[in-house]
Amino acid sequence: MLQQPSRTVGHTERSWCHAVCGGTGIAVVVLRTSKPPNIPRLQTSLRTLQTSHPILRSRLVHNNNTFSFLTSPTPSLTLTSHTLPSNVTDPLTQILELELNRNTWHDSTNDQVFFGTVYTLPNANTWVVALRLHVSACDRTTALLLLRELLTLMEMEEEHGAGQNSGNHKEEPGLAIEDLVPRGQGKKAVWTRGLDMLAYSLNSLRLSNLKFHDTKNPRFSQAVRLQLNQNDTKRVLAGCKLNGIKLCGALVAAGLMATHCSKRSSKKYGVVTLTDCRSSLESTLTDNFGFYHSAILNTHEMKGGERLWELAKRTYEAFAESKKCKKHFADMADLNFLMCRAIENPSLTAAAALRTSVMSVFEETVVDNDGAKQREIGVEDYMGCASVHGVGPSMAVFDTVRDGSLDCVCVYPAPLHSREQMVEIVGKMKGFLVEAANVHKE
Repeated sequence: MLQQPSRTVGHTERSWCHAVCGGTGIAVVVLRTSKPPNIPRLQTSLRTLQTSHPILRSRLVHNNNTFSFLTSPTPSLTLTSHTLPSNVTDPLTQILELELNRNTWHDSTNDQVFFGTVYTLPNANTWVVALRLHVSACDRTTALLLLRELLTLMEMEEEHGAGQNSGNHKEEPGLAIEDLVPRGQGKKAVWTRGLDMLAYSLNSLRLSNLKFHDTKNPRFSQAVRLQLNQNDTKRVLAGCKLNGIKLCGALVAAGLMATHCSKRSSKKYGVVTLTDCRSSLESTLTDNFGFYHSAILNTHEMKGGERLWELAKRTYEAFAESKKCKKHFADMADLNFLMCRAIENPSLTAAAALRTSVMSVFEETVVDNDGAKQREIGVEDYMGCASVHGVGPSMAVFDTVRDGSLDCVCVYPAPLHSREQMVEIVGKMKGFLVEAANVHKE
């Protein structure tokens, strides 16, 4: 028998292996269709993706506190099917939340990283395809590439039938992000690393959090959607361009303003910005599947009365300066270590809530202008995000500009935060964005 290719996970991937056990890092993409999926063809398409991207046909093996990717020579994903109760009112969101909380990795020591399920809603001509992945094998860029390749395969099968795409077979997953960091950019002197980790630890104790609703009961992930119409989105993007910032700066500003309601007291909040490192690694990556994001943690002081564009510029420039100093590489090991320490010792965080920041955002916004093509093959809507009910932020924002309209999935840990609380905060965020957008009316 041929030996299956394998490699030990990198430090960042190992951190996600620990985090997923507690509920953070379950990536989910859900698609709502108006046409009944052809299960055999859909399964063929997904296996084609596994053939092209070996990490999707890998299993995570845990042995003696060591995690490894063990890659099968052949794809093996098998779709499962479920019928939903007839009283489901928002199938896309409800299935998204259901999948975010299906943690097959909680107790397993040998499990796949990629699962697919088809849900049927009787008497509604609605079907939802759900893809669930382990974040150690799937960052947001991977999820986006996976979705685009799948939709392309579905479109080709719609036109030509099954069997047209065998995929480019690759033998083993790519290297871990730590193995690709440009020489010297991820290193620190021992003394410097110790001081930085002490600073991160002490500063985290001084950060403010969203009010906790229930710190005792078991947690799960829920999601609220933030959407703007095309006109408001156009104006917000115009404001970002005029101020020399990216959309993430406006989202951070709106989130901080919605969080900090008091105009009488000054408080500091932590914000994590995730950046895709593929283009700046030693061997530049483009379409590589896996986890190649890094995080930058910035602290921002809110005094009350801030204006969105001024705050957006200040917060974005703080992130940009940190990235310019290569903190996304230099602090990678520190943040991974501290995340694992928080998982092992929840009491190190406020109310043992495991909150590491008030919110997280992505540096780059996903832009999708393929809505018309998607509707041709029956895809009417989709959502994508990852769970956060273990260690993580109070709110993780997954933003997309789809056919000119902003669409954000905002994920939060419940019942630590209530849905009513988060609906109110997201509503305030939308209000601040729309108000700021009106400054840039044509």
